[in-house]
Amino acid sequence: MSENAQSLTRKSSAVVKRKWLSSADIAGWCYALPLLVGVLGFSLYPMLSALWTSFHGNGAASSSWVGVSNYTRVLQDDLFWNSLYNTIYIGGLSAALGIVFSFILASLVHHLPWQRTRNVFKALFFLPNVVSAVATSLLFSLLFYPGREGVINYVLGWFHIDPIGWFTDPSVARLSVVLMILWGALGYNTIIFLAALQSVPREQYEAADIDGASSFGKWRYITIPSLRPIFVFMIIMGVISGMKQFTNVWLIGGSAGNPAGSLMTSVLYIYRNAFLSAQMGIATAASYLLFILILLLTLIILRVNRRGTTD
Repeated sequence: MSENAQSLTRKSSAVVKRKWLSSADIAGWCYALPLLVGVLGFSLYPMLSALWTSFHGNGAASSSWVGVSNYTRVLQDDLFWNSLYNTIYIGGLSAALGIVFSFILASLVHHLPWQRTRNVFKALFFLPNVVSAVATSLLFSLLFYPGREGVINYVLGWFHIDPIGWFTDPSVARLSVVLMILWGALGYNTIIFLAALQSVPREQYEAADIDGASSFGKWRYITIPSLRPIFVFMIIMGVISGMKQFTNVWLIGGSAGNPAGSLMTSVLYIYRNAFLSAQMGIATAASYLLFILILLLTLIILRVNRRGTTD
C-alpha cells in the first residue's frame, strides 16, 4: 500500500473515532434548546392533542372513540359552510386588496425624490399596524356607526346619500370588516414591498431608459417580474392570515357573528363550539378541516407559481 493510501486510511479511522458531538455542537444545541422546547411544547403537542380529540366524543363522553363522526357532523352543519363562505369572502378579498394597494403605495413611495419624505410616509402607513385590534374595532365602530351619528354616514349626508348600516346590514357588514382589516394590514405589506423594491437591480431600469421604455413599461416588465417571489410570499401569508380572522369579527359581531351570521367565520365557529358549547371534538375537527383547506390553498399557490416559473 502506498504512503498516500495509508495516510488516507489513518485520517478516515480518526474521523470514525471522533466524538459524535463536539463542544461546538453541544453549545449549538443548548442555544437552540429553548426554541425546540417552545415548538414541541406549544406547537407540536397541541396539534397532536387536538388531532386525538377530534376522533373522540364531546362533553362527558370525551374519552370515547367516535372515529370520524365529528368530521361528519361538521360537514353536515350548515353553519359551518356559512362560516366557511364568510371566511373565504373576508379573507380572500382582504388579502387580494391588501396586496394590490400595498404594492401600489410602495411603488409610489419608492419613487419619491427625498429620503426624509419616504420615511414620513413609511411611518404613516405603518402606524395602523401597531394599533391593537380592540382600538381598531372601536375606531371603525365610530366611523361606521349607523345613522347620521357615524362619521362616514355624516359625510355621506352632505351628498344627500341615505345612511348605510355598515355593521348592521348583512349585505355590507362583510365588506366593512374587509375595509377594517385592510386598514390595519396595509402598512406592513407596504413596508415589505418597499424593502423588495430596493433590491431590484438599477441596471435593468437604466437599460430600459436607454431603450426608451415608459414608466409603466418598466413597472410592468421589470418591477413586477423581479418581485415574483415576494408576491408569492405575500399571497400565501395573506391567505393564511385571512382564513384565521377572529378578533375583528368577534369584536364587531359577537359570538353570533351578527348581523344575521354574516360575520360568522370558521375560527369563530370553532370558538363557539369549543368554549360556548363544550363540543371540543367538533371544534377540533373543524379546526383540522380549516387546516387542510389552508394547506391545499398554499400548495395550489406554490404549484401555480412553479408552473409559471418553468413556462
